[in-house]
Amino acid sequence: MKIILVAGARPNFMKIAPIIRALNNNNKNPEHLLVHTGQHYDFNMSETFFEDLEIPKPDYFLNAGGGSHSEQTAKIMVGFEKICINEKPDIVLVVGDVNSTLACSIVAKKLNVKVAHVEAGLRSFDLRMPEEINRLVTDSITDYFFTTEKEANQNLIKEGKLQASIHFVGHVMIDNLLYQHARICEMDETSFDIFNLKKELGKYIFLTLHRPSNVDQKDKLTEIFDALNTIAKDMPVVFPVHPRTKKMLKTFKISLSDNIKLLEPLGFKDSLYLWKDAFCVYTDSGGLQEETTALGVPCFTIRENTERPVTVNQGTNTLVGTSGQTLIHAFDKLKSGERKGGQVPEFWDGNASERIVDILLKSDTNT
Repeated sequence: MKIILVAGARPNFMKIAPIIRALNNNNKNPEHLLVHTGQHYDFNMSETFFEDLEIPKPDYFLNAGGGSHSEQTAKIMVGFEKICINEKPDIVLVVGDVNSTLACSIVAKKLNVKVAHVEAGLRSFDLRMPEEINRLVTDSITDYFFTTEKEANQNLIKEGKLQASIHFVGHVMIDNLLYQHARICEMDETSFDIFNLKKELGKYIFLTLHRPSNVDQKDKLTEIFDALNTIAKDMPVVFPVHPRTKKMLKTFKISLSDNIKLLEPLGFKDSLYLWKDAFCVYTDSGGLQEETTALGVPCFTIRENTERPVTVNQGTNTLVGTSGQTLIHAFDKLKSGERKGGQVPEFWDGNASERIVDILLKSDTNT
């Protein structure tokens, strides 16, 4: 069996890393290749990122970043088709919901190559989100659905997918999180560049913000940061700034409190080192909703909906919307001691990747 693994954006590599480890550790030694589409990342700037996640450099790099959604998807499809024709894989494994996931799934299926989708079945039910379109289209042509939560199984069954092709395996993002968390706990804290900042602040909030729906509208972004500036009067906010957000803050001339500590984008380990001990996390990221749930950190998601309902129903995540008033109210409640209880969802135990590899290899023996 030959498997091609596809990644295009930073969160993809966090999900691919434990799958590569599981493939390398499997005694059947399945052949596998890693394709980096270059959707979000400059290959020349990402060497330390691969080292951070302890994964090899990609076998192929498509350099398909930039342009509109259509232009980007088209570039990935053209480049990936050449790879598939040359390599003749048995399975193309895609993760998440980015344009690379959609593009490579379509190419594989048109070449009669089976598609395995990790994080299948997640739905926000908001068709204004490009990611929701990618999820729906990818799942419409997937052969192996690997799900992270039971709500995803239910979504797929409602859409008419065969029960036998749906596999509730847990979450590879949590595999990576637990693996890296263990490594951090073994490290000398003073080796982190941000050690002094963390020690100096003591108690702090961790913030990420990047979604176009939040940062591309002046009124919305102003309202969010008016609220965060108010919160920062009580507690410092550590904010690794996404390039898109940095650009829009400057364009809209939005002023930030001195108590909002701006950082350049962080590597995975540095980011985890900060948020794992935060008083709470504010984010519009999908992955952080899940990771905070896994480690029991209070998370306030600055969105009106989430495709990861288990983080709200079982975990420590709360949807607070995008109203400045609700952002402040959520912080005030937590500060007063009203902490939401939470539990780690089923199968978020660090072994999802091994389950995925076992299912794929078992299917190979049955064909």
